[in-house]
Amino acid sequence: MGRAPRDCNCLPGLCRLRRLGLELGSRRSGAAWSCPEAGRGVDVVQKRKLIEVALPLEAINAESGREKSIRQGHPSTLHLWWSRKPLATARAVLFAQLVDDPSSHPDQFPTEEAQRSERERLHALMARLVVWENTRDESLLAEARNEILKSTGGTPPTVLDPFAGGGAIPLEAQRLGLNSHASDLNPVAVLINKALIEIPPKFRDQRPLFPGLAESQIRTWKGAEGLAADVRAYGTWLRDEAERRIGHLYPPALLPDGTKSTVIAWIWARTVICPNPACGIETPLSSKWWLGKKKGKEAYVIPTVVADPAHPSGRRVRYEIGHGPSGPKSDGTMPGRQGAVCVSCDTAIGKDYIKSEGKSGRMGSALTAIAAEGSRQRIYIAPTEADSATADVPRPEDVPEQLIGNDPRALWTPLYGFTRFADLFTNRQLTMLLTISDLVGEARDQVVAHGGTDEYADAIATYLALVVSRLTDYQSAITTWANNPQMEILRNTFARQAIPLSWDYGEGNPFADSSGSLNKMIAAVTAALERLPATGVGEARQVDATVAIAVSDVVSTDPPYYDNIGYADLSDFFYVWLRRMLKGIYPDLFATMLV
Repeated sequence: MGRAPRDCNCLPGLCRLRRLGLELGSRRSGAAWSCPEAGRGVDVVQKRKLIEVALPLEAINAESGREKSIRQGHPSTLHLWWSRKPLATARAVLFAQLVDDPSSHPDQFPTEEAQRSERERLHALMARLVVWENTRDESLLAEARNEILKSTGGTPPTVLDPFAGGGAIPLEAQRLGLNSHASDLNPVAVLINKALIEIPPKFRDQRPLFPGLAESQIRTWKGAEGLAADVRAYGTWLRDEAERRIGHLYPPALLPDGTKSTVIAWIWARTVICPNPACGIETPLSSKWWLGKKKGKEAYVIPTVVADPAHPSGRRVRYEIGHGPSGPKSDGTMPGRQGAVCVSCDTAIGKDYIKSEGKSGRMGSALTAIAAEGSRQRIYIAPTEADSATADVPRPEDVPEQLIGNDPRALWTPLYGFTRFADLFTNRQLTMLLTISDLVGEARDQVVAHGGTDEYADAIATYLALVVSRLTDYQSAITTWANNPQMEILRNTFARQAIPLSWDYGEGNPFADSSGSLNKMIAAVTAALERLPATGVGEARQVDATVAIAVSDVVSTDPPYYDNIGYADLSDFFYVWLRRMLKGIYPDLFATMLV
């Protein structure tokens, strides 16, 4: 160890020991350590990176928090993933990992004042870099890339995230001009990363293929804009063709004045037979009667027990719509976690009884209200027997019969007899999703017929499959109707990192132009796609982390937190549909029945 220390040259800018994440001892500037790849007994000097000294945390934290409210064009709208990392944080950390701190260059910045001034310049650059609106500012990105090149000897390393998840780190590495590798064991995560970093660069600056589309817009197609335009066009074809085939299952609502209006959602409540022998009515299990709480436009459900000899108990519940700020007489029939109260006789209905009814297949559903489009407001209509009959669709064949996982912390439906993924959807929803899933394959065939290559057709099918997968999140019998004063819309299945059993749920209209519709899903996916960097090389693989790390230069990751989130069991919800649509394109990725 008697020789003079020198810089490590075994990899551009970073040593193999560092990329493997091994403890290097002291990280102070000028600390010496032995590098086996630089020669036995030779000491090397590790340059301090910006992240080891200081970061503009206030700017990073502020932008990371603000990202939660950004939806239009944000990559998170490509597909849902749990515990997704803020892009601003990933971008800042990657930049600071690769750029030298000024103290590592005493020849250029010999005094503390000079180093502080240079550090402040880099921090000012980072403060601009983390702003979402600047992610397409090519001059700013070029400035950031130049700093990385200066600190890596003009040869920046490839970046790998071995626990890629939602893809924030691989995507931001690509945005910073780096070749990006992503790996994960979860096939849904791998697919998301392929859609973010692997597919777009292959078709960069390409004109759209859909007949007449490129000719109708005299413009230059940059990045993934052409690809996104084709996904939008073929997605619109898919939506229109689906409506032609099954649009009759989603008829318009008849308004009190005799006109018709497009339905946004049919709102249902699960039901059980009251255990009181003297009652026996089919009673709703509703957590709320409120439909809308906007001032001056309040609406709610009024349940009324009426005589009906056609029912075994001789009575049934009729649902009407009330208006006014006073609201309903009660908040619903499920006042707490202990169970329900019969709407007719006030008998307490315990959770154990409800679970038993569900497991025995005796839990039903009742249509309580219809939300339709109005002039700058929702119109709520009392349901008729004809409305309920329209939804009475036979259960289709070839539905996802895979069993839901056993995790009572996050998967609650099996406790009530909903044990298979097909059980989480109404028959009408299953019919719709099967029809649209099959149309993804037909759209792929159209791409080939229009002159596209098989690889391009596979790419279009991949994004259309993500559209359908996003649709399942809003078109299940777990989806609820949000009725806060700000908005009255469908709330998606994964409002939390769990699959609960919703006592009242909203069955959305996929052919409307509101929340939960195909139009909204197509718009979200394509807006995110056309804003992706689509540069350099990107690769996403389903591989063990230890194998992936062995072929990469720099590892940047946020590891999973053991079983804090049940990623595998939760992503099965999407996997069963994605597998149906894409197993022919990605046979290895979708080789298993479940994640």
